[in-house]
Amino acid sequence: MADVPVLDDLLEEDGQERAPRLRLSRRGVVVVGVLAALVAGTLGWLVFLSSALDVRTVAVQGLDSGHLSEDEVRRAVGAEQDRPLARVDLAAVERRVAAVPRVAGVEVWRGWPHTLRVKVTERRAVAAIHTEQGRFVQVDAGGKEFADEAQPPDGVPVVELQLSQQANEALGVIDRPALVRAAVVVAAGLPADVAKRAGALQVHSWDDIRLQLRDGVTVRWGSQDRTPRKAAVLTALLGRKAANYDVSAPDAPAVSG
Repeated sequence: MADVPVLDDLLEEDGQERAPRLRLSRRGVVVVGVLAALVAGTLGWLVFLSSALDVRTVAVQGLDSGHLSEDEVRRAVGAEQDRPLARVDLAAVERRVAAVPRVAGVEVWRGWPHTLRVKVTERRAVAAIHTEQGRFVQVDAGGKEFADEAQPPDGVPVVELQLSQQANEALGVIDRPALVRAAVVVAAGLPADVAKRAGALQVHSWDDIRLQLRDGVTVRWGSQDRTPRKAAVLTALLGRKAANYDVSAPDAPAVSG
């Protein structure tokens, strides 16, 4: 009896059936290419040129101080409404929002299909500088001045220059801006509960900065040097009721009154 013919072109070496191959004619290849180009072009037009995916909402997040409004942020964002979301220059929007004085940081991203999302980090005042004009300039922990108001914000010390004669004579070496910056460093390093009780941060000289609490307590801080250590020592000392605390030499603090 004759052997059954084996179809080599339908069997693999391991005996498994081969998958049939799909072959396109040249015309088929052209048709598929045209269709792919049409789909890509339609999608490109839909995303980048049509109004189907326009920006309809600018959603602002992160505002919690009550000093910066969503409308202010939207004005900084600019005229992005009613344009394709895909064509918004996110980096340019970030730069414009970051230029708002009260903004410390910003992130911008696309929220498909119609939302431009803006997350803002607001600046936080650690001190207010009492100016010669009677105004109060708010300063953040990085020394950035970002607001000028008639009254100081609550919960931060007011920096006041009450320079000694020696400090005035040394202004050519250590000028007023440098003295103010030193006071801001101290303010930024204050424990939160102390900052809330703070009244004035008086600068008598580079190494004679004093903190006046609202209850009349005086803290002699000295210079800005070793501020974290001084803050830790002061926190421990405040458990002892007194009128005067001296942390200018934090390894040998003193309490009196």
